[in-house]
Amino acid sequence: MGRRHRRLSEEEQALWAQVAASTVALHPLVTQQPMPAAAPPPASKPNLHHSARTSHADLTAFRLGQSVVETAWRHHPAPTLPDHLAQAPLNMDQKAHRKMTRGRLSPEARIDLHGMTLAEAHPELIRFILRAQDTGLRLVLVITGKGRLGADDGPIPTRHGLLRHQVPHWLHQMPLAPAVLQVAQAHLKHGGAGAYYVYLRRNAR
Repeated sequence: MGRRHRRLSEEEQALWAQVAASTVALHPLVTQQPMPAAAPPPASKPNLHHSARTSHADLTAFRLGQSVVETAWRHHPAPTLPDHLAQAPLNMDQKAHRKMTRGRLSPEARIDLHGMTLAEAHPELIRFILRAQDTGLRLVLVITGKGRLGADDGPIPTRHGLLRHQVPHWLHQMPLAPAVLQVAQAHLKHGGAGAYYVYLRRNAR
């Protein structure tokens, strides 16, 4: 015989309602999550032909050094020895200078320093120039030679033709400077780059 279920009385139902209201659920109901926002529409594909044209235009418009600030300064190489002598102030008569540089004036005396060392050549040059001025000579020739270009195995290049480069400096230094009026590279007929014309001042005595 089956078991009969007894109905709860009103007092029992009220008590059960109070107990149910004070309880906490062990597994609370999962709240519904909001729907994710719609993804943005895919970006349109770049126009490769347009990008290539733009890049090509930018490259052709570029000029090397365009961002460098322009200055008035320019680098110029050091002048050669003939250029340095040609740019020296003209202290003698212009007509006589033109004749001298064209080889139309004959030197009245000459000294050959070719083959001497600097220590040997300097005192010889001093004696020759002062003696030439003392005797009233005006145009003399100083031969130095062009110098030989030997083997240069060092890390720093050495200048050949030491006498050829040193003699003009000696002629513009004491004790020869007061006696020398003009120095010029000789014409080819008198030695060219291996010799110098030295035009002397008149002896004041």
